[in-house]
Amino acid sequence: MSFAFSVYLCSPNIYQTKKNMDYEELNYQVTSRERELEMSTVFATLMRKVYLWMTLALVITGFTAYAVASRNSLTELIYGNSNVMWVLIIVELALVIGISAAINKISLTVATLLFVLYSVVNGAVLSSIFFVYTAESIYVAFFVAAGTFAVTSLFGYFTKKDLSTWGRILMMALIGLIIASIVAIFVPSINPLLSYIGVAIFVGLTAYDTQKIKQMCLQAPDAGESMQKLALLGALSLYLDFINLFLYLLRIFGRRE
Repeated sequence: MSFAFSVYLCSPNIYQTKKNMDYEELNYQVTSRERELEMSTVFATLMRKVYLWMTLALVITGFTAYAVASRNSLTELIYGNSNVMWVLIIVELALVIGISAAINKISLTVATLLFVLYSVVNGAVLSSIFFVYTAESIYVAFFVAAGTFAVTSLFGYFTKKDLSTWGRILMMALIGLIIASIVAIFVPSINPLLSYIGVAIFVGLTAYDTQKIKQMCLQAPDAGESMQKLALLGALSLYLDFINLFLYLLRIFGRRE
């Protein structure tokens, strides 16, 4: 009798313990679910900012290039003095290196302004294409580049294949392309071949950079300023991929004035 009574007395405690365990498990599941939703929101926010900043930079570059090409005063200023063009190219390099090296030390506002400034300077430099190629061929190359970029970026986003090996190979290929481009100054006949190689390299880099940016955004603990600055760097990478892809396609499809 005493044993049965003891079991009866203990059973509510066991039940209470089970309730506590169930509550803790439920609470953990709810917390985990909330964290998953929060992380998915963070991921979506950062990825959206990457493509928004990239698109904004392309629009700024396009308008700047067209504006410079349309104004004789600006054209004469940039192309009438070779020193001005060299200054613009040096500023471009300094901005890219500066943004990448100092991203952790500067604010998001400053980083964004530097990115916008780079887009403007790059637009001024690229205005020369309007004097070399017909407007129609420029538009064709741009839309081909946009379509190619979209398909390749989607591949990098959705593929389950690890593209990190691609990155190493493509970076070595890019160094080889730079060296070959210098050689092409003295051997112009290899330029058509380099254009096709350049397209292949930047198609691959677009997929690789997209996957790398996606992985970074998936691992982001929040959408704070530090992560947004990394997203800005991702936008800069994709912007450079697109610009280079466009220029190499323009060399292939472009009809000269």
